[in-house]
Amino acid sequence: MRTLLVLLGIVALLVVAAMQFGLVSIDQTHPAVVQAPQFKADVARVSVGTENKTVAVPTVNVEKPANAQ
Repeated sequence: MRTLLVLLGIVALLVVAAMQFGLVSIDQTHPAVVQAPQFKADVARVSVGTENKTVAVPTVNVEKPANAQ
């Protein structure tokens, strides 16, 4: 139960942070008179791609001691 509450708190903080940075914008499009209010949300678009690159990686050598027991 405590884990669920912590996760909900983290999600709420992430939503608030996204709204502060302008990634999420929520506007009320229809006033709440007798009908239920209507909202329009603009969210950031993220595109993900791949790219092949050659990266130099250092080598590691391990030498055992001569008199290991």
